[in-house]
Amino acid sequence: MKKILSYSKFILQIFFFICIINNTQAKNLDKFYKSDKISSYFSGIISLYDNDYANSYKYLKELEGLEKNHLSFSKNYQYSLINSERFKEAFNYSKKLEKQKIDVFESNLIIGTYYLKNKKYDKALEYFKKLESNKQATVSQNILSTTLTNWLSFIRLKENEAANIIENIPDRFSSLRRIQKTFLYCYYNSNLANQNFIDLASDKKTDFSRYNFFYANYLHNQGDTKAAYEFIHSITEEFPTNLILNQLREDLKLKKNNFSNQFSCNELPHIIAEFFYITANALSTSSLYQLSNFYLNLAKYLNPNFISYNALYAENLYIKNNLGEAIKIYKKIKKSGSVYSWHASKQVTRILKKQDKRKDSIRNLKNDFKKILNPSVYTIHDYADFLKGNEQFEDSIIYYDKILNYIDENHSLYPIALDGRGIAHERTNSWDKAEKDFLNSLRVSPNQAYVINYLAYSWIEQGKNIEKSLAMLKKANELKKNDGYIIDSLGWAFFKLGEYQKAKTYLQLAVMIMPSDPIVNDHYGDSLWMNKEKIQARYYWNYVLNLEKTEKNLKEKVKKKLISGPKFNL
Repeated sequence: MKKILSYSKFILQIFFFICIINNTQAKNLDKFYKSDKISSYFSGIISLYDNDYANSYKYLKELEGLEKNHLSFSKNYQYSLINSERFKEAFNYSKKLEKQKIDVFESNLIIGTYYLKNKKYDKALEYFKKLESNKQATVSQNILSTTLTNWLSFIRLKENEAANIIENIPDRFSSLRRIQKTFLYCYYNSNLANQNFIDLASDKKTDFSRYNFFYANYLHNQGDTKAAYEFIHSITEEFPTNLILNQLREDLKLKKNNFSNQFSCNELPHIIAEFFYITANALSTSSLYQLSNFYLNLAKYLNPNFISYNALYAENLYIKNNLGEAIKIYKKIKKSGSVYSWHASKQVTRILKKQDKRKDSIRNLKNDFKKILNPSVYTIHDYADFLKGNEQFEDSIIYYDKILNYIDENHSLYPIALDGRGIAHERTNSWDKAEKDFLNSLRVSPNQAYVINYLAYSWIEQGKNIEKSLAMLKKANELKKNDGYIIDSLGWAFFKLGEYQKAKTYLQLAVMIMPSDPIVNDHYGDSLWMNKEKIQARYYWNYVLNLEKTEKNLKEKVKKKLISGPKFNL
């Protein structure tokens, strides 16, 4: 893997070197090359690509002046400045580019945002208007620039005039139009704000769950804290994992007022920050993490109290394997309330596990869980799942018991907790208890594909209820199309029934979906053997032996098959 990464970086270096040659005037190229600065450029770009912004800034800082003949440098340097939170320096550098008549989209965006932060709205509008005339802007940049220009214009307009501008947003951006309209009425303290928030909250076709927070925040800022709490409490179970909603619920319950400073519709920088966040979220979804972080940091600059931005920022860093910086952000998040603290603890634990520090990861979450005075059932469930996932099955059962003793079967968590406890019982060889939990889970919620699969496969392995298991797995396959685990179980059911050709068909598909799964490949090898394709069967068994994930007991079984052939208990 390290060799692959090194090779990739080398290719990047060659690519950027070509870019420099193509973008730098001949009279300056020689000077640049002889100055031995090219190494700094390579290092800066690679650091930027890796989201290592401290080093990216350090290397690119040495090269100020290159922007005169190499436009890409100026953009990358601006990304480094913003992503390392050097906002004033980014502003000064962008003004420098302006004096040199170097027209860069990011420059006008940074300057405009700086003026917006300082509530110099006329100056901000001046620079946001320049964004709309940039011919090199992308579609997403054009959408953002129009949004920014509109909102800086609204401060001079009446409510109905501003609303008409938003109504002209094309239908293909209908979600953005609805969000803008809601914030607009909130900004103008309009009576229409309440209904628009409710409309967003009640929409089941589009995920507007985030805007439930803004509605509760709006109610609180209107002086109706009781209504805010009742609303948040009513939707908690509907969005049990939504951080900002659940933290707000806790803050309201504890009568904390720190949340009220996180967002206000009356603060134009807060509204613009949210549009930066929307852009960042879309870019993150498209795996453009560097750009996503650029807009996230602009959002954080405009509204530093809104911790929600840090949650996405840390996740972007994690995905790009910048684990040290991700941990730093999670430490900040931990100080922002019990819900955020638990989320951060889980993420730090995940990072430690990724760093092969399994014992440290377990110790970390155990210690943090003990510090929670009154954990919610969702937090307890998280902890139980964590223990189960780390093979501490008996301990996990204790916490699943706590959940199931506290809630009734009408609670959305009830069948999920039963399933979790069932798996833990099965892994501790308490099959009777496990079976009871799985059956009860399906009684309460019959269409859980993975619970159906787990129970049916367990029966098949025990050689019982095979016909019933087959029918159940067909249902699971309908519920979850193209799921490798379910297709494997379905193929294995046919195998146990002696329908080897059907088994082979399903197991071959499972192998195509999950080519690196040892059990799936082993099953497929078995089906090939029973279809008298013994050479092919041995190929797949040998392949199982070479897979990293193959457990010791499976390796022993496969070795025996290769020596003396399989012995099946059908």
